Amino acid sequence: RLLFAAWLYLSMPVVAIGLSPALLMPHRYAMGVVKIWSAVVMFGLRWIMGVTVEFRGLEHRPTGAALVAGKHQSMLDVVVPFAVLPDPCFVFKKELMYTPFLGWFALKTGMIPVDRAAHARALKDMTTKARDRLRDGRQVIIFPEGTRQLPGAEPAYKPGVAAIYRDLEAPCWPVATNSGEHWPAKGIK
Repeated sequence: RLLFAAWLYLSMPVVAIGLSPALLMPHRYAMGVVKIWSAVVMFGLRWIMGVTVEFRGLEHRPTGAALVAGKHQSMLDVVVPFAVLPDPCFVFKKELMYTPFLGWFALKTGMIPVDRAAHARALKDMTTKARDRLRDGRQVIIFPEGTRQLPGAEPAYKPGVAAIYRDLEAPCWPVATNSGEHWPAKGIK
């Protein structure tokens, strides 16, 4: 577990620093760096922890503009979309924008930060930015419960996904996961 934790947390700055020139290039290069990091994390998960990530239903995944509403049980749910979608764009809490490397690449790749304390203004801002990303043909990923939940937990849906779906009339792909069975919200099994 400790080896994988080191792999995970060291891979981000190593990949980000090593490929930081992508921050000065067009969007697709920075997205390529994030996709490389995703592959490195998934390789470590398999090699160190012996966990194979299995995908079902990839033949139905969106390739153009779409809203993707997924369960969120672990950090793996943030890593995987970069491996399977062409141009994913996450809705995520604004505080992460101030994290070195993560925030820089999130800004460059056009992720959608949300100020949870702003309530109605945050919802309006999120919907506006989601409209722009959908117009660019991207897959907007939102976790309807807002944060990681334990497997089987009673759902506590937030209004963001409904607002985007209602206001933007984007097709919506629900995503299920059991990632929390192997990679819980806190730590690694």
